[in-house]
Amino acid sequence: MSLFKKIFSKEKKETLDKGLEKSKISFFDKLSKAVAGKSKVDDDVLDNLEEVLVSSDVGVNTTLKIIDRIEARVSKDKYLGTDELNKILREEISGLLSEIDSGNATDFDVPLYKKPYVIMVVGVNGVGKTTTIGKLAYQFNKAGKNVILGAADTFRAAAIDQLQIWADRTNVPIVKQSMGSDPASVAFDTLKSGVNQNADVIIIDTAGRLHNKVNLMNELTKIKRVMQKVIPDAPHEVLLVLDGSTGQNAFEQAKHFTAATEVTSLAVTKLDGTAKGGVVIGISDQFQIPVKYIGVGEGMEDLQVFNKIEFVDSFFK
Repeated sequence: MSLFKKIFSKEKKETLDKGLEKSKISFFDKLSKAVAGKSKVDDDVLDNLEEVLVSSDVGVNTTLKIIDRIEARVSKDKYLGTDELNKILREEISGLLSEIDSGNATDFDVPLYKKPYVIMVVGVNGVGKTTTIGKLAYQFNKAGKNVILGAADTFRAAAIDQLQIWADRTNVPIVKQSMGSDPASVAFDTLKSGVNQNADVIIIDTAGRLHNKVNLMNELTKIKRVMQKVIPDAPHEVLLVLDGSTGQNAFEQAKHFTAATEVTSLAVTKLDGTAKGGVVIGISDQFQIPVKYIGVGEGMEDLQVFNKIEFVDSFFK
C-alpha cells in the first residue's frame, strides 16, 4: 500500500497506474533479468541496471547520475541486497526530481497574482499540442477559471479548425483569424480580448514547425514582443509539449525548442501507449525544466498534473 495515496483521488491514481502500466511492466521485466541469480548489488548488477535505465529511455546522462547515487549507497552501506534495489531506485529517482523542483503540483492551478495568466504553448506537429491545450482548457474551466484560447498556429491549415473543435467541446471562447495570418496579431487580439473579458487564463497555440529554426525563433520572439504590448510580463509560462512515445526523439525536440525560446515547463503526452515512460525522468533532469503535465490516456480527464511522488509510486508499485 502506498504511503502517498492521498495526494491524488482514487480515480486519478488508477488512471495514472493504468497509463504507466506498459512502461512499468517493460522496466521490471528488464530489471528482474538484470538481477537474476544475484543476491547482492555488485558491479555486474550495476552494469546491468545501467543498461536497463538507458533502454527504458531515461537517457545516458541521467542514468549515470542514478548509478553514481546507488554506487555511493553501496559503498556506504557495504552490503545492499538486490531485493532492496526497487526501493533504492524509487528513492534516488524521487531525489533527482526534487532537485529540479519538478512535480510538486497536486491540481490544475495558476498563480493568483498574475491575471490573466498567459501560457504560450510550443511543440512540433503531431505531439498532441492542440489536444493538450484543449484538455488544459477543460481542466482550468472545471476548476472555475475563465479561459480564452488563441489560435496563433496560422502556419498549418488544420490547426485552427482543431483548436475550434476543442473550444466548442470545452465551451471556451477562441480568438482566431484565417490561415496565413500574422500569428503575433492573433496573440495580440487574444490578450486584448482576455483583458476585456477579465480572463483568468489565456492559452496561445503556436506553430510547431516553420521553414527553419531561425524562422521559428524569430516568430516566437515576435509573438512574445507583441503580447507584451498588452500585458508587459507575458507570457508567464512557455509550455513545451513532447510526445513521450518517441523516447529519445523527445530529447531532440526539447533541444530544438529550448534553443529557439525560453521554455519554462513541459508536458509529456501519450505515455499510456508506450513503454518509454522513463523519458519523463530523463528530460526533467537533462533540461532542468519542470515537467508540469503528463498525458496518460485519450479522455478529457487523462491529462494530469505531474506529481513526482505519485509518478514514482505508480512506476515502482
